[in-house]
Amino acid sequence: MPEPTREDAWRLLTEWVQSENLRRHMLAVEACMRAYARRFGEDEERWGIVGLIHDFDYERYPTLGDHPWKGHAELERLGWPEDIRRAVLGHADFTGVPRDTRMAKALYACDELSGFLTACALVRPDKSLDSLEVRSVRKKMKDKAFARGVNRDDIVRGAEELGVDLDEHIAFCIEAMRPVQAELGLGAQAAGGA
Repeated sequence: MPEPTREDAWRLLTEWVQSENLRRHMLAVEACMRAYARRFGEDEERWGIVGLIHDFDYERYPTLGDHPWKGHAELERLGWPEDIRRAVLGHADFTGVPRDTRMAKALYACDELSGFLTACALVRPDKSLDSLEVRSVRKKMKDKAFARGVNRDDIVRGAEELGVDLDEHIAFCIEAMRPVQAELGLGAQAAGGA
């Protein structure tokens, strides 16, 4: 297979994922990954693709024994590059695959946080990232009843592994997700506006 494109990634995602929320999650991770690629002077398209496909097998194979292994096998069958497949495997701690590239570390750092930021935005009156601030996110992180499916330790560890301050990481990802928030079901669309 030649170098995969975003179109290839989107086709794979839409073939495997019917859940609008899961698709939105992967779009959020893609936005954060693209922003980090620009920041680090890396290949924005490649990093974005990794964010877009990292959970494509989750809807079909949600158990720890299957996800992301089944996705990795499918990517391998399709001839996707090894560094992309390893990053997908490494975003789940239980696989034991080390995050030994900056791309893999960024994927891990952006995965849980992007979901948490979406949850934080959805409970705001405007349901938007526009008014979301780091201090509000940090306060919500302390509330264990809020978005209890999000692992706070993974968020902290992700920033550490990427080598960025946690508050800076939160602010960076909020900013990265703002331009695509309508696609994520946030903002005026989520608040019932035009």
